[in-house]
Amino acid sequence: MNARERWHRWLAAVAALLPQGRSGPRAAAAAGGEIPVRLMRRDWTRSPAPAASASGIDQPLLWVVVALLSWGLVMVYSASVALPDNPRFASYSPYHFVLRHALAIGIGAVAGVIAFQVPTSRWQTLANPLFVVAIALLVIVLVPFIGKGVNGARRWIPLGVMNFQPSELAKLAVLLYAAGYMVRRMEVKEKFFRAVWPIAMAVGLVGVLLLAEPDMGAFMVIAVIAMGILFLGGVNARMFFLIALVVAAAFTMVVLTNEWRRERIFAYLDPWSEQHALGKGYQLTHALIALGRGEWFGVGLGASVEKLHWLPEAHTDFLLAVIGEEFGFVGVLSLIALFMWLTRRMMQIGRQAIALDQVFAGLAVQGVGLWIGFQAFINIGVNLGALPTKGLTLPFMSYGGSAILMNLVAVAFVLRVDWENKALMHGGRA
Repeated sequence: MNARERWHRWLAAVAALLPQGRSGPRAAAAAGGEIPVRLMRRDWTRSPAPAASASGIDQPLLWVVVALLSWGLVMVYSASVALPDNPRFASYSPYHFVLRHALAIGIGAVAGVIAFQVPTSRWQTLANPLFVVAIALLVIVLVPFIGKGVNGARRWIPLGVMNFQPSELAKLAVLLYAAGYMVRRMEVKEKFFRAVWPIAMAVGLVGVLLLAEPDMGAFMVIAVIAMGILFLGGVNARMFFLIALVVAAAFTMVVLTNEWRRERIFAYLDPWSEQHALGKGYQLTHALIALGRGEWFGVGLGASVEKLHWLPEAHTDFLLAVIGEEFGFVGVLSLIALFMWLTRRMMQIGRQAIALDQVFAGLAVQGVGLWIGFQAFINIGVNLGALPTKGLTLPFMSYGGSAILMNLVAVAFVLRVDWENKALMHGGRA
């Protein structure tokens, strides 16, 4: 064996002892293997990376949303088909609400497709202007002869094809603003007052305008979104829990100082009492009756009795009660499972974006997850009698044009972030 052969054999032996190939996410992608995204010392995602193209859209998330929309469309028709028998809706056809709901889904789908084309960097640029627009609309809706009042609340701006609710836009605007703010002020996140007071002022301004409508439910959702993004963005945990206590105390004071809200709390605590059963506790008692009639497997699609003018707002806030009556415990449990999976998936996409150094996108997606998950939690809790009655719809399902529109725009944003995550993990550009 000559010197050259010995040299090559020695190099081969050394090479065998060294790690083979490149390391890191891009190397794994190039090798066609799995892409681990680590966050907080844990593998949050282990999945083969699909191509960054139209086929790279998160199909399970998309189909879960389609399933919720489809189920909601059927249930809105079921819950509203008998409403024309009520003198209040005598001029409406049996298909009035379902057709308007289908139109809202169609408009929302078109808006979602357009929103998906907008890069997340552009969303970050638009965050502040969108927040200003949301504030302006919240002011405009309070102006007489512009804002539309229903049952003592002035929350809608008539736009012909639908009544637009500025509070729905405010939810998206606040989460984008909060995510952008945390990215800009990342260096002061450990300094509680410097990090929190601008967000607190912004949320406080939105809260004052929402309580003037009044719409305390939307304010609760917005406060949770903003606080959640602060926490996920890394604000000092001890000080975060301090502000959570302050916010809880503020909400308690709002309830205790308002006689109407205070009566709703008392009705929730004892809805079956003689004082409340035909008053503030009427909706809750009939929602519980509907759920009780459903038992395990329900009375069958379309066979609900409570929707026949017994349960008010059966096609909006109390749609879940009709679902429980017609599909039973199994139907309600399936619905809860879908919302839990959807929220968890959005949080995963957000964590993945943060791991890829797309902090704004990640925090904003997690804000969408908090929005959908918390609002579904409140609506389901209200229908089950676990929480006081609050005017919040069930995302993707309850009748309501602007809510469906903004829900679909938010989902399109999540899908866009996921698409860009996959492009980055392939070594490409978002």
